[in-house]
Amino acid sequence: MSVGLLAVVDDILSAALKASAKTAGVVIDDAAVTPQYVQGITPARELPVVWKIALGSIINKYVVIIPIALLLTAFAPGVLPFLLIIGGGFLCFEGAEKVLEWFGVSHGHADDGPRDERKLVLGAVRTDLILSTEIMLIALSSLDPGFGIWMTLGALLVIGLGMTVLVYGAVALLVKIDDIGLRFMKSPTRAVRRFGARVVASMPAVFRVISVIGTVAMLWVGGHLVVANLAETLWHGPLDLVHAVTHLVEAAGPVVVWIVDTAISAVFGLILGLVIVAVVTVVGRVFRRGEKTDAAH
Repeated sequence: MSVGLLAVVDDILSAALKASAKTAGVVIDDAAVTPQYVQGITPARELPVVWKIALGSIINKYVVIIPIALLLTAFAPGVLPFLLIIGGGFLCFEGAEKVLEWFGVSHGHADDGPRDERKLVLGAVRTDLILSTEIMLIALSSLDPGFGIWMTLGALLVIGLGMTVLVYGAVALLVKIDDIGLRFMKSPTRAVRRFGARVVASMPAVFRVISVIGTVAMLWVGGHLVVANLAETLWHGPLDLVHAVTHLVEAAGPVVVWIVDTAISAVFGLILGLVIVAVVTVVGRVFRRGEKTDAAH
């Protein structure tokens, strides 16, 4: 019996490892997006906040995504693409807002004072929900259809835990690199002290780059989600355009094809995000005017 159990565990781990490899791109995006949520809080709260976000990510995967994905796959598979379109649209919206902030256009989210830790964690967990959904759905689609419900569930639980540890372990390391540099600066060895000083001095630029990468990642992933799932449901036009453009550069190799595909998805995501921002802004103004009118009466 123990041999049979070990064989089952080995099958689950092997399947989880193979499926996880196909989620690598989204995992990198998740790791790039998350550190920007920790910026602006006190160093003593960085790791606790990362832990809270990681715990929220586990809850997203284990309590929300995996049960709903398994149920919908079994009983209503046609609903999944529409949910991914909504999730992709939300990522485009958040990415477009950040791009507008680069150009000094604020929508009321910027705050120069201390950041509200609760809102920060909720915002990060909300974004994680979208990225984790894509990670888990890609993993689910990569598993053998004949695997069985319990084996599939086991593999998804392993993937969910492994991806969370990988992403938020990397995030924790990123946000504490400056502390590591400060410790190096206290070393009796001059070369180590100089290295530590360079690490500390480089961190603002590193986080700026990470912020840009995270924003582009949101636009890319969001745009890709919308384009791919629109093709499965309502409109094949955007995906046909992507295929037509990437076909022109196929001779340059798969790396160039991937870069072009990613760029188109990001541009599409930015355009869609800006449209959503405009709609949300107009609707928000209408509601505020309505509230002011009611208050006046």
